[in-house]
Amino acid sequence: MITTLANCKPYKQDLLGRNVFEDIFDSMLDLPSLMTKSTQGYPTVDIYKETDGDTVLEFALAGFSKEDLSIEIKPEKNSITVGACSSLKANPSQQRRIARRSFSKTYVDYDNNLDLASTVATYNDGLLKLVIPIKLESKPINIGIK
Repeated sequence: MITTLANCKPYKQDLLGRNVFEDIFDSMLDLPSLMTKSTQGYPTVDIYKETDGDTVLEFALAGFSKEDLSIEIKPEKNSITVGACSSLKANPSQQRRIARRSFSKTYVDYDNNLDLASTVATYNDGLLKLVIPIKLESKPINIGIK
């Protein structure tokens, strides 16, 4: 008995001589599964800290308008959720086949050092930028030596 790399289930060669390559090829034809895997990481997000300690999230969101986007902050959960749903109408002349995605991503401040309520959001040319300032009590304090 041989185990395939494609799906790690027992493989037994049948009378037609199927082999591992045919199993791999068959798994590539599973389009719904491939679509889910290809959009799982959507959208692309850059997360970094600025020199003053603020955290910045930048989302690449080509094809969405500002009205399509939503940002929800839940202070009790220390979380911020960014989502979008395309607002295209049912008019066939306005239907587009690209950039009609929707998503929802939640980010949690586990360290509880960000002031989520003071988040500033800007959207320009398909780039959503969230700047989340650090809490004052979380900023380092320099103490002079006497």
